[in-house]
Amino acid sequence: MLQSYNKEQAIKRINDLSKQGKTFIFIINYLQDCSYIEETDKLDPSFILYNFNGFTNQEPFHPFRKTVQWDMKFQSVNQYKRSFDHVMENIRGGNSFLANLTCVTPIATNLNLKEIFYHSKAMYKLWMKDSFVVFSPEIFVRMKGRNIYSYPMKGTIDASLPSARRQLMDNPKEMAEHATIVDLIRNDLSMVAEQVSVTRYRYVDSIQTNSGSILQTSSEICGILPDDYWSRLGDILFKLLPAGSITGAPKHKTMDVIAHAETYERGFYTGITGYFDGTDLDSAVMIRFIEQQGNKFYFKSGGGITCKSDLQSEYDEMKQKVYVPIY
Repeated sequence: MLQSYNKEQAIKRINDLSKQGKTFIFIINYLQDCSYIEETDKLDPSFILYNFNGFTNQEPFHPFRKTVQWDMKFQSVNQYKRSFDHVMENIRGGNSFLANLTCVTPIATNLNLKEIFYHSKAMYKLWMKDSFVVFSPEIFVRMKGRNIYSYPMKGTIDASLPSARRQLMDNPKEMAEHATIVDLIRNDLSMVAEQVSVTRYRYVDSIQTNSGSILQTSSEICGILPDDYWSRLGDILFKLLPAGSITGAPKHKTMDVIAHAETYERGFYTGITGYFDGTDLDSAVMIRFIEQQGNKFYFKSGGGITCKSDLQSEYDEMKQKVYVPIY
């Protein structure tokens, strides 16, 4: 079993390990009150598996030969509307201008969490035994030398729709949402780095799922870290949390709005995970997340709400993200 740490303990642990040049992984929940931080050579692969863009402890596995069975029990649009209306009321009241509203969806599948880990195609994957699996496409931050990079992901569309890419890029709501989150992340990075700039704006990635392809937009933001950043790596990471892309703007006021609108606890969903190899750091936002409770599975998903949001479109986007990237 992994030892859990509160926020203060987690910051100190990360600082201590990074100052020593140790290689370790970190798993930090949404509220930052529970973290797991451990040196990679002390991890038990029967309890935790990770593959962070090729940095992994996973063992060889056999080709996937199952037909994926996947059944989702979405909340009704009327149930979703109650949460949506609360967010919209706060946006109209000036308490938020972008809020990431998420939901929990019971799922039934013929896969177990470990099979989902091994066979999902995603940049960042994490499995914790009898707890959860993550197959995230979203980078949180990367640190190489003194450079820090962030890649907020906002804007989703079904790739099979006519002129899907143009629809996504020309949609006023998606344009405004993406601009807001880029500005938020730029400001966040400015708290820990200098010379922060947007180096690539609103590019499109295609993500394959068990039910087809979706398109998502991201941007690249970078800055320069202090010479001694590695001696306070924990402080820097936690100063950037929670991730702006899964909260909203203004960040802390929007978190209050989210807490009242959502009908469940996020837990580790929308937290971050990643590794430090003694020199560089890579990390992901824990989206695309399946949690196990007893013998039941729950998929957590959501999207950004702005003043231009439409109830049905946001409900459909929440449902669209309930998938496994196994194909």
